[in-house]
Amino acid sequence: MNKPVDLPARDFNDEDSNTSSNPSFDSVLAARLSRRSLLRGSVGTAATVLLGGLSLAACGGDDDDPAPVAATETLLGFSAVAKSLDDKLTVPTGYTASVLLAVGDPLAAGVTAYKNDGTDTGFHQRSGDNHDGMEYFGLSATGTPDPNGNDRALLGINHEYVNLPFLHANGTTPNPRPAGQVDIEVDCHGVAIVEIAKSAGKFAVVQASGFNRRITAATEIELSGPVRGHALAVTRFSTTGTRTRGTVNNCGTGKTPWGTLLTGEENWVGYYFRAAGDPALRGAKGNTALVRYGSNATATTASASRYGWETAGVADLYARWNTSVTGTSTDGSDDYRHEVNLQGYMTEIDPYLATSVVKKRTALGRMAHESAAFSKAVVGKPLAVYMGDDARNEYIYKFVSAQNWVAADANPADRVATGDKYLDAGTLYVAKFNADGSGEWIALNMANTTVAGYANYAFADAGDVAMHSRIAGDAVGATKMDRPEWCGVHPTTGEIYFTLTNNSNRRLGAVTGAQLNPDPANPRVYTDTRGAATAQNGNPNGHIIRIKEAAGEPAATAFTWDIYLFGAETGAPGNIINLSSLSADQDFSSPDGLVFSPSTGLCWVQTDDGAYTDITNCMMLAAVPGTVGDGGPLTLNYGAGGTVTTRMGKKPTATTLKRFLVGPARQEITGLCETPDGKVLFLNVQHPGEEDSDFASVADPSAFRSHWPANAGYGAGGALARPRSATVMVVKDNGGRVGS
Repeated sequence: MNKPVDLPARDFNDEDSNTSSNPSFDSVLAARLSRRSLLRGSVGTAATVLLGGLSLAACGGDDDDPAPVAATETLLGFSAVAKSLDDKLTVPTGYTASVLLAVGDPLAAGVTAYKNDGTDTGFHQRSGDNHDGMEYFGLSATGTPDPNGNDRALLGINHEYVNLPFLHANGTTPNPRPAGQVDIEVDCHGVAIVEIAKSAGKFAVVQASGFNRRITAATEIELSGPVRGHALAVTRFSTTGTRTRGTVNNCGTGKTPWGTLLTGEENWVGYYFRAAGDPALRGAKGNTALVRYGSNATATTASASRYGWETAGVADLYARWNTSVTGTSTDGSDDYRHEVNLQGYMTEIDPYLATSVVKKRTALGRMAHESAAFSKAVVGKPLAVYMGDDARNEYIYKFVSAQNWVAADANPADRVATGDKYLDAGTLYVAKFNADGSGEWIALNMANTTVAGYANYAFADAGDVAMHSRIAGDAVGATKMDRPEWCGVHPTTGEIYFTLTNNSNRRLGAVTGAQLNPDPANPRVYTDTRGAATAQNGNPNGHIIRIKEAAGEPAATAFTWDIYLFGAETGAPGNIINLSSLSADQDFSSPDGLVFSPSTGLCWVQTDDGAYTDITNCMMLAAVPGTVGDGGPLTLNYGAGGTVTTRMGKKPTATTLKRFLVGPARQEITGLCETPDGKVLFLNVQHPGEEDSDFASVADPSAFRSHWPANAGYGAGGALARPRSATVMVVKDNGGRVGS
């Protein structure tokens, strides 16, 4: 049997490259902290709206009658779902969940059903792997854009990475990789645009739809904004620096006010190989930039790639994954030394036109992008786009458009041109959180003398700043955060919520390297014991922070903030860990996905956890949020380690926070959208059965950690099938809105 690809020791999903000297909050705070550890031991129109296929058992709540519908509905009226380690998806009593689309399902006429045995090919016409962020785009009965369409729509679905070796018949072949396996893996990345429609009241995929489209890691994409034509964007594929191929590690999404999809490129650096000795072939500035973004080759050690795609052959399709200097040109036009600079952006796709150009919106910065949340569109005011950089010690950003919003642009004749208008020109800002609950947005541009005069990196122009926005954030002393993940804008208040999933770098007292002390915006340091003896240090359970712009203005440069929720298990001590006093119906760890319902206003929180998975699979909670400032100051006392004062929101109650769903074994709940009437909710179950490292063999299916969703009746393979990521839809059996 074949062995899997030998993966490097580092985890490409846990980047840690911010060792800048700017403080995590106030440098004075660190001086007050001494070395001390706090240890802790221990769908549709009626009740029958289901997709023909998988119907998942509704259990975990009690037998109370379902909440009433429509005018008398009560938000969070469902019975909380209990924590679970079972290999099944559980929703409340009175709800039904059904699989809509799983890895490999066909998206074009004539494509055969997925066999799920590793022999399937043609993924450029199938659903990709590891479904992630997702957006809903309504259609009218005649197929025109309709924001209010409840019966026909397009889903824009991210496919973040691949679950090796389940895609291949005999597992994954080690380096050098076979071209056939690499081609499958490349096509399993990217984005899918999928038409869904109701037939006899049930949503199903329209396999032969002309709207269906796959954008993969090989699709040609235009560069747009300040990086377009830049000297550091020149490659053998595009000697003018205007084009590239592919979008990879697509995580969170955003939906623009003009009806297009933004897809965030997250942990992209790990896809590229950088040879040992390559630093000697570059200047100091180039090496500084590459190291800051996690490409850490040295004179003796290469920066290994995640999947070894560059080893599949000499063809250009594979050579592009080697970002080393291999040519003799001075401008990089004969190799791919600059290729790594062309990932890490928000990429825009028009879902309504399958032939439309795809553009990377470089003005929004280059980082490990998660989701993109827009401010409320107000005529005569600019648009703000809020974003997080998902790596330890990284920053929170917003982009403010140079153009003010025009009502007619909500339904434009050319959606990509409208994206040019609002997303190619504006100002990128980074957040600094102050100890008194205030904050400021600091402009990252050449007009800011702190950026233009930064001693550690000489920015050349606007394109250089956009391409290296992390370094610009270092220059201005932005606040290092506990892995900013998704963000969402409350549909009524306009306040912005960011999930901070965890950070193993937080320490008390003296710190070295990437370690840093707690601060008011990231105040917790403790040890969480997972299982019998695994100690997890820092802030293992994460928290959710929220921001209120000054006067509610998207272009404001000042804000106030507090911490909405602290993740924790219910039995944890409340003096440092369970600060939100979470009960057994609410406790969670590592918040990741966060989406507001435009219908109900509920805040949906999804987890991607490693700290609490000895107790429960990852989950989704529903919350009725308050407002910034509804709580007050809270001082954490670390004894001899000093104190940290934070701003904490009002603690949740049984009527404001409740667990709604628990997924199958070893997965992540991620991505969420809904029909405009709020009666069908779509979410994704990613990487069920994923191993700590890629599974060593497919010869013994009984050893797989999950067999979902085939073990519940969906797709080929039966009770011992290979696990598959999937898009799931959830409906309330009485036809009411989801979450009531």
